[in-house]
Amino acid sequence: MTSRFSGALQLTDLDDFITPSQECIKPVKIEKTKSKTGAKIKIGEDGYFDLSSGREQKLQKVEITLADCLACSGCITSAESVLVTRQSQEELLRVFSERKYTDSKGVTKNVSLVVISLSPQPVLSLAARYKLSPEEATSKLAGYFKSLGADMVLDMTVAEDLSLLEAQQEFLQRYQDQQNDPTSKNLPMLASSCPGWVCYAEKTHGSFILPYISTTKSPQQIMGSLVKQYLSKKKEVTPGEVYHVTFMPCYDKKLEASREDFYSEMLNCHDVDCVITAIEVEQMLGNSNMSLSDATEAALEWPWGEGDGAAGVKGRAGSGSGGYADSIFLHAAEQLFGETNAQLVYKNLRNPDFREVTLEKDGKEVLKFAIANGFRNIQNLVQKLKRGKSPYHYVEVMACPSGCLNGGAQSRPVSGESGRALVQQLEALYAALPRATDRAARRLYAEWLDGRDSDKAKAVLHTAYHAVEKADIALNIKW
Repeated sequence: MTSRFSGALQLTDLDDFITPSQECIKPVKIEKTKSKTGAKIKIGEDGYFDLSSGREQKLQKVEITLADCLACSGCITSAESVLVTRQSQEELLRVFSERKYTDSKGVTKNVSLVVISLSPQPVLSLAARYKLSPEEATSKLAGYFKSLGADMVLDMTVAEDLSLLEAQQEFLQRYQDQQNDPTSKNLPMLASSCPGWVCYAEKTHGSFILPYISTTKSPQQIMGSLVKQYLSKKKEVTPGEVYHVTFMPCYDKKLEASREDFYSEMLNCHDVDCVITAIEVEQMLGNSNMSLSDATEAALEWPWGEGDGAAGVKGRAGSGSGGYADSIFLHAAEQLFGETNAQLVYKNLRNPDFREVTLEKDGKEVLKFAIANGFRNIQNLVQKLKRGKSPYHYVEVMACPSGCLNGGAQSRPVSGESGRALVQQLEALYAALPRATDRAARRLYAEWLDGRDSDKAKAVLHTAYHAVEKADIALNIKW
């Protein structure tokens, strides 16, 4: 089985372009017979030969589950594994059926409202898998989830906008702080929306790398705050009565949702209760002997105010991971250097997954941004930082090669289709999506967060990271 975790959660091997190459091996118990000669069995590729009995035995193929992968503790702690086990398709279906769930503290809660939040990448993945347009896939997914028992299905546009706006503001502040103190660790600012990358940083490079990572929450976690704090109030239910499910492109997002940082003691719940992925929805459909095309269509809800256009997944200029580098670069060029028409012309370096863009002013290079996807490129970036050789002001970092469109839990290529061709198809679909506007996000700053620079906005939209001592990791990866 090919792992669907990002490279951050692989045990070894950095050859992670297009799909991670490391495969898991689950131990199988073999009953061995005793022999006076000491010779018992001879292991082959597909089985073993019992020398004492002269019989060849075929080994049954073993399914590797999420729980099996976590059991090795090579990169994920046992505490994390317990939390992630609550985020499965079986658990989701049980909550739909029973309308109650047990939270990470072991408290059973009744469910008054089930909310599903769709991110664009897995929607496009299933659109390609079932030969649907993005619009058809969106409405079919909404209908499918509602047929299972969901009360509301939302897109994550507003949360993505809030994440981008906060990241823009954070970069400007870091840039200005760096000008005042060139020895500080304000720059380069490294994107934080990829939990595989954050997990790797916390457990492998700890306190050295963490100050560089943006404190802005990912869209998933901002969406969690919106649903549990803002939407629950509008619907007149307690946050704990809302069961919030996000539809995401990788299993690493389950780890992110399980972080203690995203559990509110005041609200007594997590921001996101369950993460479901494209490959899991594909399995759910298969278990019901149906295609996504068979689902009844339904509209998405838009509870964020009127006048912002139709609900639906939206795209952004730049990478299919959300366009962080493009958005922050253009904003910084205008705010810091008065360049309202800055040109975004990326140059590939070692490979298409490591590329950079620069802004020149009066013949001098004043901004230098990069996109680094996949762990080979991330490792090169980290080594440059450690040597004091990094030339960048900002880097959009994603654990998966080609970014979130090639997330570890996206639908796999069908027979005869290459992974690279599928990624290119998804990139084309993402580029053709309607462009998002941030009107609703800007309104929420005033309506929900008491203003753009308020303490509430900082508390709700930002987070912190924690270095993990290497002694706590069963497998210490050496690069």
